[in-house]
Amino acid sequence: MTDPQSQPTACSVCGTEGTGRFCANCGATLSSGNCAACNAPLSPGAHFCHRCGAPVGARSAAATSTSTASTPSATGSSSLPWAVAAIALLALLAMSAGRFFNASKGSSLDAPANALPQAGLDDRAAAGSDDAASAPGVRAPDISSLSPQERADRLFNRVMLLNSQGKNDSVLFFAPMAISAYQMLSPMNADQRYDMGRIAEVAGALPLAKAQADTILRTSPNHLLGLILAARIASLSSDSAAKRQYESKLVAAEKTELQKKLPEYDRHQDDISAALTDARQSTNRR
Repeated sequence: MTDPQSQPTACSVCGTEGTGRFCANCGATLSSGNCAACNAPLSPGAHFCHRCGAPVGARSAAATSTSTASTPSATGSSSLPWAVAAIALLALLAMSAGRFFNASKGSSLDAPANALPQAGLDDRAAAGSDDAASAPGVRAPDISSLSPQERADRLFNRVMLLNSQGKNDSVLFFAPMAISAYQMLSPMNADQRYDMGRIAEVAGALPLAKAQADTILRTSPNHLLGLILAARIASLSSDSAAKRQYESKLVAAEKTELQKKLPEYDRHQDDISAALTDARQSTNRR
C-alpha cells in the first residue's frame, strides 16, 4: 500500500509541490493533521492552529515543560555538592570566628581573677579611687597570701578611708564583707571587736556596734577603746547621759590604761587622742 504522504502534493499557500506533512518552502501543512499542542484537526495550508494558536509543527508546551522537569539539569546536579560544601565551610568559619572572639573577650574580662581590689584587699587605691582595679598593668596581690587577720585589717582600713572621704555608698558596699571577715576571727579580742564595732557604726548598724562595746567593757570595764566606742554609739543614739558617763570614765582611766601599753592602744592612738580631747572639752563645758 502506498503511503499518501509519499505522493507529491501542491502547497495550497505557495503552490510548491512536496511530500510529507509540511511544505518545504513555506512550512504550511500539505495535508490534514492534528495540532501538536492541543490535538485539534489542522486544515491543509495552515500555519497556526485555529484553536490554540500554536505554530504548526511546534511541540506541546506542556510536553516541553514535562520533558524539561523530568530531565535534571546536568549543571545543577553537578553544582549541588559544591554548594553544600561551601555552606559547610562557611558554617565552620563562623564557628571558629565565634570561638576566637569569645576567647579573646573572656581573656580581657577576667576581672574575677583580679577582684581583690574590689573587696578592699589591695592598698593600691589608697588615696583616691574606689576602683583600684582600673590601674593599668598592676596585678593585685594573691589573696591566698593574706591571713584572715590581714584581710580583716585591710577591709577595716578601706571602710574607714571611704567613710573619711564621704563615700557612703561604698561604705555600705564593703561593710558587710569587712564584718564577715572579722566574724571569721572568732573568738575576737578587744582590738578586733573595736574594729568591727567601728565598721558597724559608720555603716549605721548601731545595735551591732553597741554589742561590741558592751562585750569589751564586760571583760575590761576601763578599756579605752570600749569606752570610746560606747560613747560614740551613745552620741549617735542621742543618749546624752550615757555619752557623758562614758566620757568621764575615759578621762579617768586614761593614765592607768595607757601604762598597760596594749598593742591596740598603739594601733588606734589617733582615735584615743581625738576621743580624749573631745571628752575633756565636754567635761569643761559641763
